[in-house]
Amino acid sequence: MFGFLKGGAKADQDAGAEAPAEERRSWAARLRDGLAATRARLGGQLAQIFAAGGKVDEAFFEELETILLSCDVGVAATQRLLEDTRARVRKAGVSDPSQVRDLLKAALLDLVLPLEKPFVVGAQRPFVILLSGVNGAGKTTSIGKLTHLFQAQGLSVLLAAGDTFRAAAREQLVEWGRRNDVTVVAQESGDPGAVIFDAVQSAVARKIDVVLADTAGRLPTQLHLMEELKKVRRVTDKALPGAPHETLLVLDANTGQNAIAQVKAFDDALGLTGLVLTKLDGTAKGGVIAAIARERPVPLRFIGVGEGIGDLRPFDARAFVDALFD
Repeated sequence: MFGFLKGGAKADQDAGAEAPAEERRSWAARLRDGLAATRARLGGQLAQIFAAGGKVDEAFFEELETILLSCDVGVAATQRLLEDTRARVRKAGVSDPSQVRDLLKAALLDLVLPLEKPFVVGAQRPFVILLSGVNGAGKTTSIGKLTHLFQAQGLSVLLAAGDTFRAAAREQLVEWGRRNDVTVVAQESGDPGAVIFDAVQSAVARKIDVVLADTAGRLPTQLHLMEELKKVRRVTDKALPGAPHETLLVLDANTGQNAIAQVKAFDDALGLTGLVLTKLDGTAKGGVIAAIARERPVPLRFIGVGEGIGDLRPFDARAFVDALFD
């Protein structure tokens, strides 16, 4: 039996109550805090080798390579950054290590800038967004935050509780629906594709602008579950030809290089159109963004730095690089 669950007026009160001092802090400051661990490791070590008095020689670049690898930048991205920085050093005729800092920063910005592609809700109605990811990455919470973001743009939203394997996931999504005062299409158990099919059909009938569809968490090595995820995508297209219009993978920023394997596996299975990077909470391994940019440059649509309902923001490459270095 499908359920159509609707939030109430209390949702607005709850959302309004969730605007503590943390919400009022500048996004740049919160992003900087979220990258604290990476910045401390990267900035602290770079400060030593960039100190005036040394030489910009092979030993310098070997030490720079070690630092980048220790920050989860990854082998391929590290090599790319080193090659780019070397070229910039030669072109600028730099011989003082202190001058290399800005050249490396510019190289990193050039590497991650292609990931900065603003998310735009297209003209299709309903505009269907399918979210996937491993358990614990923050899919359901990200759906709640995206709902808040889209509502702020004047769009109506409907949620599909397609994770039918975990009752807790369904309940969590229903709670986000209550807090945002939106309808959640849910089912006690059964086929996730059927839930999403029904949700899309309901959105068509109700003239809803956006459907956010949750799916069960799975590891990329669970091939039978990945096949099921492909089936969910096919069923969504049957419900509304051309849907889903966006397919997002939610990544936990603390997973480091494992995030690359996740991006590759889910992209191969679904054809990802974007990423959502969650849990930039101070311990996150922010260097992985450079690795993604080099090895599988799927657009990074949103990043989140906390638990507040309004803390999910579009990825800003320059702000990200500034937060790592400054």
